[in-house]
Amino acid sequence: MPDHAAKLAWDDFRLIKAIAEARSLPGAADRLGINHSTVFRRLKQVEETLGLELFEKSRGGYVVTACGEDIVALAERVDDDITGVMRKLAGREISPSGELRVATNDSLLVNLLTPLFGRFRDKFPEVRLDILIGNQPLNLARRDADVAIRATDNPPETLVGRRAARIVWALYGAARQFPEGQGAEAFDLAACNWVSLGEQMGGFKLVKWVSAHIPAERVVYRLNTVLGLAEAVEAGIGIGYLPCFIGDAQPSLTRLAAPEPEFGTDLWLLTHPDLRHSPRVRAFLDFLAAEIAQHRTFIEGERR
Repeated sequence: MPDHAAKLAWDDFRLIKAIAEARSLPGAADRLGINHSTVFRRLKQVEETLGLELFEKSRGGYVVTACGEDIVALAERVDDDITGVMRKLAGREISPSGELRVATNDSLLVNLLTPLFGRFRDKFPEVRLDILIGNQPLNLARRDADVAIRATDNPPETLVGRRAARIVWALYGAARQFPEGQGAEAFDLAACNWVSLGEQMGGFKLVKWVSAHIPAERVVYRLNTVLGLAEAVEAGIGIGYLPCFIGDAQPSLTRLAAPEPEFGTDLWLLTHPDLRHSPRVRAFLDFLAAEIAQHRTFIEGERR
């Protein structure tokens, strides 16, 4: 096996790995950016070179044989090694330049980060920002992103970074329904309609609180985005908890009560350990931490 495997090029290993992951030739072709017939032809060439059958065709697709598993495992190790080397090289750039992939969510981007990103670009025009929106976990070790900006109390142990602020939530209503200067005690909140994040967002502490304290018939509107939650309160659909940096920035919203510290989450700026010394990553993290520090009292609900 080792003598035969030595005859294979890295592209051959990539091909085998892609077929194993996709379990089909068309799927592998899509991953590699080549056509189906090329994948079929190259697989046959590899199997002839090795004198081994690497896949069995079944109703469920292409299944790796025992011999194929060894080749796939080797391909994965080589891929990890190449990715690791490239990641370390990215950490040795001379000056901040090139593309920086930043993962965050829509509510942070729209209500807080976009102006900060603009100022960063003014200061570092050689750095191009590629913003990835979503809450799903990303593999920073594989360069799915270079930096992740997340609201969490439990950042992954595999990443390094800094806590930039504490995102605090408070109860808000539409200003036209709740005149400024009148607190929650002036209204019968038990009789109000409520809006809330849905059960899909059960990781948020406020979702559990609403489920435990607000009658189900009063929660008339649920959704799975904080950005939409603010719009629902503004539209007068109901009252609801919002991050203070969103609610206090909208004249059309009125804060009905003091912030609830137990609903808060930390705002983290995260990267992979191998990238923390990259000039563009270091410049971005330092710049963003300084900018967020200037807005910390606003984010933490202390200044409106």
